Amino acid sequence: MRTSRVSQETKRVADALSTSKLRDTRRSIVNGLPSSDDALDATEGAGKRDVPGAPSSTAPSLGKRKRDATSTSIAKASDENAAFVRRSSRKVPKLESDDIKREVKPKAVRPPKRIQGPNGALIVEPPPNWEKVYDITAAMRKRVLAPVDTMGCENLAEETRSPRDRRLQTLVALMLSSQTKDTVTAVAMKNLQDSLPGGFCLEGLLEVEPEELNLLIGKVGFHNNKTKFIKAAAVILRDQFGGEIPDTIAGLISLPGVGPKMAYLCMSAAWGRDEGIGVDVHVHRITNLWGWHKTSTPEQTRAELEAWLPREKWHAINHLLVGFGQTICLPVGRRCGECDLAKEGLCPSAVAGSPGKRRVKKEVVVKVDDLEDEVVVKVEDVVVQEDVGIKLETEVKTGLVHDGLAEGSHSTPGVDAAPSACE
Repeated sequence: MRTSRVSQETKRVADALSTSKLRDTRRSIVNGLPSSDDALDATEGAGKRDVPGAPSSTAPSLGKRKRDATSTSIAKASDENAAFVRRSSRKVPKLESDDIKREVKPKAVRPPKRIQGPNGALIVEPPPNWEKVYDITAAMRKRVLAPVDTMGCENLAEETRSPRDRRLQTLVALMLSSQTKDTVTAVAMKNLQDSLPGGFCLEGLLEVEPEELNLLIGKVGFHNNKTKFIKAAAVILRDQFGGEIPDTIAGLISLPGVGPKMAYLCMSAAWGRDEGIGVDVHVHRITNLWGWHKTSTPEQTRAELEAWLPREKWHAINHLLVGFGQTICLPVGRRCGECDLAKEGLCPSAVAGSPGKRRVKKEVVVKVDDLEDEVVVKVEDVVVQEDVGIKLETEVKTGLVHDGLAEGSHSTPGVDAAPSACE
């Protein structure tokens, strides 16, 4: 009977360990636990010593102690094996193809490469996909009207004046536009056209008193300095250039308050000659965001662009990027969610989200009781789409612009919500 009971116990242990023999062996090596084979040998050895006829003085107690130790080790190993099996059998949820959100990640753009030509000249290779970026931006610009489209410096001169007066007005508009919004510049130009003695011409600028001129342009940024610059430039034009604005970059830069950016824009708009790219804060900022170059000043940006951009695009790129910076790629709160370049993965600086919306409080009349003079008003949160540029442009056209329009227009370039198109 004793031998039969041991044999049955041995069979039960062997059956329990057969399905996890390899895993139990691996765990026994790591943890120092007895493997299934060791436990089986110990059990079978104990059974052999309990066979009738064996010495009975010590064999039963020794076999019992070994069986107890073996059973404890086996139970411990079995518990760990069961826990391991439970952990391994946990199902990992599978992601279906519809649950995977595929996002187009923008690729880093390699700046233009400089190659030594066969004659020793330095050839600048344009950035990859620049034409695609340019064309997509031009398509976006056609969908949204920007302030620069109707109130840019090129559009502010009076059509009824002579070519000489129109060129002068274009130059003055550029001088007024520095660190000033297009809407404010347009209002100042209208004041000059309506209020200067004899009209907006060189003679009118020479005749007007500095105090009166300062009042007429008082809403533009740094109007005190600009008043001095305009009066001094008028004298120089009369004495050194025969009453006409200079037709060279050097001549334009010699005027007070006129820098390289204004000079190149004026040459293009007033004289129709593209001798350089007018780089304002928008052109400088956006082309750096696109990864076309890594520059710290507008003049560095101009040199980089002129090294590879086709000359026929020198005039258009300023107008293109100014409007793009006024409507979508804003200096603060870029609307990357509305930008086709971000959707195509062509802008390495694209960010998630579309901050072009804001939440405002709106009062809604819920109930009106004429008999009891009772009015119930409910305040609701409403999400509105901001489009400041088009709104202000409409106000200028309809004459609804008030004195508070220029508030905050003296901000540092690159921080204003809509800096000047001609900066």
